[in-house]
Amino acid sequence: MKKIILTITFLVLIVISFIIVIRSSTYNPPKTKDILEKYSDKDHSKTDHSQFAILNKEFKNPQNVTEACITCHTERHKEVMNSSHWNWERPEYIEGKGIVYLGKKNAVNNFCIGTQTNEEACAKCHIGYGMNESGFAFTDPENIDCMICHDNSGTYVKGNNLGGYPDPALNLNEIAQHIGRPTRDNCGVCHFFGGGGNNVKHGDLDMAMFQPNRELDVHMAVEGADLVCVDCHTTENHQISGKIYSLASMNMNRSSCEQCHTDRPHENEIINEHTLKVACQTCHIPTYAKANSTKMYWDWSTAGKLKDGKPYSEEDSLGNHTYLSIKGSFEWGNDLEPDYIWFNGTADHYLLGDKIKDTTQALVLNQLYGSYQDRTAKIIPVKIHMAKQIYDPINMYLIQPHLYSSHEGEGAFWKDFDWDKANKIGMEKIGLPYSGKYSFIETMMYWPVNHQVSPKEESLQCTDCHTRENSRLADLTDFYMPGRDYNSLVDSLGKLLILFSFIGILIHSSVRIFIRMKKAGK
Repeated sequence: MKKIILTITFLVLIVISFIIVIRSSTYNPPKTKDILEKYSDKDHSKTDHSQFAILNKEFKNPQNVTEACITCHTERHKEVMNSSHWNWERPEYIEGKGIVYLGKKNAVNNFCIGTQTNEEACAKCHIGYGMNESGFAFTDPENIDCMICHDNSGTYVKGNNLGGYPDPALNLNEIAQHIGRPTRDNCGVCHFFGGGGNNVKHGDLDMAMFQPNRELDVHMAVEGADLVCVDCHTTENHQISGKIYSLASMNMNRSSCEQCHTDRPHENEIINEHTLKVACQTCHIPTYAKANSTKMYWDWSTAGKLKDGKPYSEEDSLGNHTYLSIKGSFEWGNDLEPDYIWFNGTADHYLLGDKIKDTTQALVLNQLYGSYQDRTAKIIPVKIHMAKQIYDPINMYLIQPHLYSSHEGEGAFWKDFDWDKANKIGMEKIGLPYSGKYSFIETMMYWPVNHQVSPKEESLQCTDCHTRENSRLADLTDFYMPGRDYNSLVDSLGKLLILFSFIGILIHSSVRIFIRMKKAGK
């Protein structure tokens, strides 16, 4: 029996050794040089649009530019009107809700709450013209804003509170003649300033990313790979890969590091084994908000205070607003260590009208699913944004208040500072009852950290997680981690294994010495 056990053990060791040798010998990750060469040719657009007669005529309004674009790009408008950037929603499956159309039209966040009733202001980051409270023609291709994504002149900008129309002072001819592949400027003008200001929302997307250095982001660094957003967020038929986690519930059409780096990017096989349960970002983005502050807490309940009958603001030493009469109080953070959670790519979302079940706990607006037992889940870094926002304590759901108006006396909170009027107008607009009562509840949102990748020499080391004190993963307690966790049985077995190893070595050495001495005696 002992011989059989020893034989099986020996064979298992041989198999394991063979697998390790094979996997090590087939290691062939893409070289940095190859990745750089892939993106070295930045002049993707060879067309000189200034030579087209149709783009040299005078454009009286931006819709005229769109009409001109469509004369050549004859089917592209249909693709755009089928995109979530245009519709502000997409069909998603949410567990317990089934198939729903999820997006800015019905999801609630804990920054400026929602677009509903505030379209003229929010449409500054929509790829269309003419959005207002009266509605918007999502089926009219002339309302498509081609320039917001394809302007290469560096001059295009939408006007404040104009429902998506560009600044009236712009030279539309100059812009239309300088059209090309989207740059960081095109994407960043919206995504770097989401939530009401620079780096407010994501924490890893800010104005420094327009021209980042290597220390801020190794991929987008101008002296390095100099990647632009659409190099990773690849696009086909105007469908852009990489859905934002706050507005996506299915694990589909994501952008990932493995697109370029494969799932075995390291020479060290032990590190490669980590990629099964640990996302690349977890180790390679040790901190976020490295260049600019990001908002960590927003308290709407303090909004509405005035000085001498007028709204006012307060700032910290870095110029960040710590109080605004129209929005309330804020807390900011810089160069922050992320929180870490399990995520399998699927999520739940709070939608307008969803009932609040427990007001004693923070209401999670985008619950990201995952656990150690989940085969597809990985540990990812996140920014957790907390807020205190308005809700109806009788109907037990969040309120969508009417925030923006260009004139006083129309019930918008940012002009009249009357919560009751703003609530009534906002809820009537979205078709939900308002009880006439309001209070404030804490809410929470998860924002995965995917950008501002540090140089490899600054990535996390083993002891940042595998340690008893101040482990980065101290809050993830649903699995055993060597070096961080203590288990008497495991530790005892480990000590016995070490002891038996020494005993085995001692016996083996003694036997060899005895045999050698015996031979020498002959």
